[in-house]
Amino acid sequence: MILEHALLPVVPGREEAFEHAFAEARQIIAGMPGFAGLTLSRCLERPGTYLLLVQWQRLEDHTEGFRGSPQYQQWRALLHSFYEPFPAVEHFATVQTA
Repeated sequence: MILEHALLPVVPGREEAFEHAFAEARQIIAGMPGFAGLTLSRCLERPGTYLLLVQWQRLEDHTEGFRGSPQYQQWRALLHSFYEPFPAVEHFATVQTA
């Protein structure tokens, strides 16, 4: 299992609109092959920052499958205008759990 991590800096004052757009975008990503779940959390100290964690079966399910799909263009159209600056996305493999 691969964990995608992105801190999403949303333009101040656009948080509510972002959350509504994400509710629609969530349906897009949830239908992708290899998608295993996600959480979107809002930072308490910096309310314009969100943490997106997405679980994928394989790294390629995200980097090739999702990003190379027509559905990604829909995701992008819904969400990318909210970010300033554009977020970095990283992928992690579990080492230990408790």
